[in-house]
Amino acid sequence: MRWCLPAGLALALAGCGQVADISGAVAGGGAALASSNPAVGYAVGIGVRAAVSAGVSEVMKRRQGAEQDALATVIGALEPGETRPWQIRHAIPIGNQQGEVRLVRVLDNALAQCREAAFSVTGDATPAAPRQWFLTTACRQPEGWKWAAAEPATSRWGALQ
Repeated sequence: MRWCLPAGLALALAGCGQVADISGAVAGGGAALASSNPAVGYAVGIGVRAAVSAGVSEVMKRRQGAEQDALATVIGALEPGETRPWQIRHAIPIGNQQGEVRLVRVLDNALAQCREAAFSVTGDATPAAPRQWFLTTACRQPEGWKWAAAEPATSRWGALQ
C-alpha cells in the first residue's frame, strides 16, 4: 500500500485533463496485482478511465452552463449601451470568472426576444491580463435569459464556450 500516497499525490497534481488517465492506470494496476491477471487489470483500468472521464465531462459541462447562465442573466437586465460587471463563483473556487458585459443591441422579433452583447472574461488568476472582448447572444426563455450562442469548436475564450 506504499504506492497509494504517490498515486494520490499524482492524481491531485495532475489537473482535470489527466485525472481519468491516472485513475484508470492506478485502478488497473491495482486490479492486475490483486487478481494476478493482466487482462483483468486492463479491463478495470479502461472501465475506470471511461467512468472518470464521463464524470469530469459532466462536471465541466455544469460549470460551463452556470457561467453562461450568469452572463445571460446580466445581459437580460441591461439597457442598450449599458455596461455592468458580471461574475461567477463556483462552489469549488477553481475557475471563477468575472468581467464586464455591454449590451450591443436588442433583437426582438415574432419568434424570440434576444440580445446581443459584448463581454470580457478575467479569471481570478489573471485579473491584470489585457482585456479581450467577445460577442454573444442571449434569448428570453420561460425560465429566464439563456445563452444562445454555439461555438463548440472554438477554444479562444476557454471554458465559457
